[in-house]
Amino acid sequence: MARILIAEDDDGVRAFVTRALAHAGHEVVEAEDGGLASEVMLEEAGRFDLLLSDIKMPVMDGIALALNVASSWPEVTIVLMTGFADQRERAHGLDQLIYDVIPKPFTLQQVLEKVDDALAGRPPEIVSLARQAMMG
Repeated sequence: MARILIAEDDDGVRAFVTRALAHAGHEVVEAEDGGLASEVMLEEAGRFDLLLSDIKMPVMDGIALALNVASSWPEVTIVLMTGFADQRERAHGLDQLIYDVIPKPFTLQQVLEKVDDALAGRPPEIVSLARQAMMG
């Protein structure tokens, strides 16, 4: 299973996602904001398979964190989460660096599927179109 770093300032969301990923068998490390997540990345020398980060956080937001991680450890897959449409638009400028953006609120199933897809390297737009076709 994968080693995942979660950067999320909302304790409830962080606990919810951490439990779901740990239950799915992943090793999860938590950080309360982007600044702490950046320090953890540095301490661990980027030894993570995936960074799952909220965009809107104090200290360092998810976009700055994604840029920092992508420049130092390009092999780490990055997935961002946000409940704000304008933040999602900001993330689209990072298409080459991030795997995808998960809109909040999301279900456990949605976050687990997105993490699995990201770790497997499946293209996000193809996956979401296939899911829409199955749902429709």
